[in-house]
Amino acid sequence: MTSATTTPNVPSAPNAPSAASADAPARRSGRGGRPSDRGTGPGAWLFLAPFGIFYLAFLLGPTIWMFVASFFNTSLVHRGLGSFAGLDNYVEMFSRADFWSSLWHTLQFTIYTVPPLVILAFVFAVLTNRLQRGQWFFRLAFFLPFILPSATISLIWVFIFTPATGLFASVQSLLGFTPGSGILADPKSAMVGVAIATVWWTIGFNFILYLAGLQDIPRELYEAAAVDGASTWQQIRHVTIPLLRRTTTLVILLQIIASLKIFDQVYLMTNGGPGISTQVSLGLITGTAFTDNRIGAASAASVLLFIIIVAIAVIREIVERVAARRDQEA
Repeated sequence: MTSATTTPNVPSAPNAPSAASADAPARRSGRGGRPSDRGTGPGAWLFLAPFGIFYLAFLLGPTIWMFVASFFNTSLVHRGLGSFAGLDNYVEMFSRADFWSSLWHTLQFTIYTVPPLVILAFVFAVLTNRLQRGQWFFRLAFFLPFILPSATISLIWVFIFTPATGLFASVQSLLGFTPGSGILADPKSAMVGVAIATVWWTIGFNFILYLAGLQDIPRELYEAAAVDGASTWQQIRHVTIPLLRRTTTLVILLQIIASLKIFDQVYLMTNGGPGISTQVSLGLITGTAFTDNRIGAASAASVLLFIIIVAIAVIREIVERVAARRDQEA
């Protein structure tokens, strides 16, 4: 009689990797366990090449040239950089009254446009987001002016502000007021007219950003707040505004930078007038470079404006990080 031999059951080690799990890193990394070369081959560089060429040719290259030319007496009527000027171009700009005037007009325009473009865009986005039907119409109505070119917008508002025959003058006559010389013809109100046109033109972009942020907020938060007895204003104050803080800081930063770079509307609507009452920084830079043919002095003014814009962006980043750190600690 033969006796059957049994093999004892040997328990497997709990931490021993299986064959499938051992092969997983090799499969993920590519053939033979080497790191995958996807995204680092010549094909990826070919896709990046067009953008890289345009970036170097039209952004990075001119920026470097601007910094270099600001230290030279560069001119459009002479070849090359010209004679070395050192800091003379910067000293000249600091001593020119029209340079400080243009900076003030740029700041004035920023003050006139940033608050309404942030507040009104938020209010209109909140109201539109509460609609059950017809949101597409308001998206189109607010965003349509933004896709129009600045020349078209300027012509529309120049017609509206035309003295005696414009739409604004007609409304004044209907209300019993005597139309004056026109908003754009008065040094005290010309910048206000440009600001009104800009708000009407660009509010759609901020509106879309806020609307996208609102639609990412879960509805359950509003339902829970309503169950707790929160009113509509309390829901907006304690739910909507805190959750849209990052969107708001982004909108404010983008709007401040865009306002500091104002040029098109002013040039087309007032050409810096009446007098120099609406001459902004980019208007002064353009006139110095292409009217006075002084590229070096214009480059110095451009560098100063560039420093102001970068400083604002850095301050915004610092504030954002401090706020994020406080949220983590809370």
